[in-house]
Amino acid sequence: MGAAPGRGCADDATLILDSWCGDQRSRAVTETGPIVVFANFLSDLAVDLDEGQILTTWAQQAPRKAWLLRPGDVFVTFVPLSRDFLRYVYDLTGVPPESVAVVEVPPAGPVPLARAREAGLVEQIRALAGDRGAALLPTALDASAIAFARDIGIDVYPYTTVEAAEAALKMIMLLNTKTGFRETAEHLGVRLPPGRTCRRPEVEGAVRDLLRDHARVVVKPDRSAGGHGMRFLSRHDLTGGVSLLLDTVGGPEGLWVVEQCLDVAESVSIQLEVSASGTRAVFSGAMRTVQGSCTGYASPLPPSSSHVADELEEWGTALGRHLVSHGYAGPFGLDALVDTAGVAYASESNIRRTATTTPHAMVTRLTAGSAAAPPAWSVAKGWTRSPMDFEAALARLGASRLAFDPNRGEGVVLYADAPPDGRCWRYAVIAKSLGDVEEHETALAEVFEFERD
Repeated sequence: MGAAPGRGCADDATLILDSWCGDQRSRAVTETGPIVVFANFLSDLAVDLDEGQILTTWAQQAPRKAWLLRPGDVFVTFVPLSRDFLRYVYDLTGVPPESVAVVEVPPAGPVPLARAREAGLVEQIRALAGDRGAALLPTALDASAIAFARDIGIDVYPYTTVEAAEAALKMIMLLNTKTGFRETAEHLGVRLPPGRTCRRPEVEGAVRDLLRDHARVVVKPDRSAGGHGMRFLSRHDLTGGVSLLLDTVGGPEGLWVVEQCLDVAESVSIQLEVSASGTRAVFSGAMRTVQGSCTGYASPLPPSSSHVADELEEWGTALGRHLVSHGYAGPFGLDALVDTAGVAYASESNIRRTATTTPHAMVTRLTAGSAAAPPAWSVAKGWTRSPMDFEAALARLGASRLAFDPNRGEGVVLYADAPPDGRCWRYAVIAKSLGDVEEHETALAEVFEFERD
């Protein structure tokens, strides 16, 4: 394991820790043993693999999965983790560095991480997992992740067998599409914006029809996430033809959803979990968006949209029952829009680990035992005027007393390592209330000298 920590190499998957302890008695996350945390952001679950560039951009968040690690675990990622970031994570979580293995896989273009066969990945993970009853925890449960688990000879968490995970895959793929969600939501009686599904050649006709009754429409490619490929159109935009305004997402015959563009007051979501005991709501909050793209999140729901909490949970529970009937287990999210009249409309489902699942797990872990009530928290990003490395960023937090304090259970956490450009920093803020979160964010913007919009 003698590779230098923090950097991969061109021709081999690299174990970046000098030693690793396989004593499964030191962990108690699952009854079966350690977890192989599989950061397979390059997946066709949410976006077609043809959209390689956006997937690669999203995958830069892979280091955040380090917050899930416990003694005995294995972390597989194609995004290198810096030594300073790993030390920071282990210090805050209390995980002995020598008890975890981190495997860095050289990127191979827009192909699933599980296909990195030339790097000897299967053999390495099989050797690390051994016969300790390990299970694979993929960021995206897709066909390649299931095949990878089968090749290694381990189960897929939280399913009892690989076959059980595979049986749920069809429904997972369907409900991570806009058309699949819309059809299922209508069947479950969930309120949706007026609209319809169609193939690309029919999009212009659908847009013209809806614009007869609505001032604006939103056009969504079937398999997309984070607002990628969405277009907002008005009657004025029809002069040059709709087809020229659409993204290449989905190809010439792909499915699209055309909906009324609501007068949105807030974008909200609820995150739930399906298990053998049923569906439970885990947390909810409000998304910060720009042109349909999520740029941040804050939990719990603010007072302005707290009145929709019960309805969100009702819709999420109904969707959870539907998922259970098709064999799904694990986390999922339901997004909604609250219009200026205060009415909520469901917009999409994410039957997978989302951008908030791991931060919430991190917040829960870091504040265990330090808070009488669940804390408020946010995740966001800001751009510094000049680049800095992780050590310099931590120094600024420490000098300003903004750094997360385990004793107080609040402060700022740099949860995704230093950005490649040294400027676009992702952070989490944990505090007792949303008001306190906002105060911390304002102070952080000054300390880090974030550029203003």
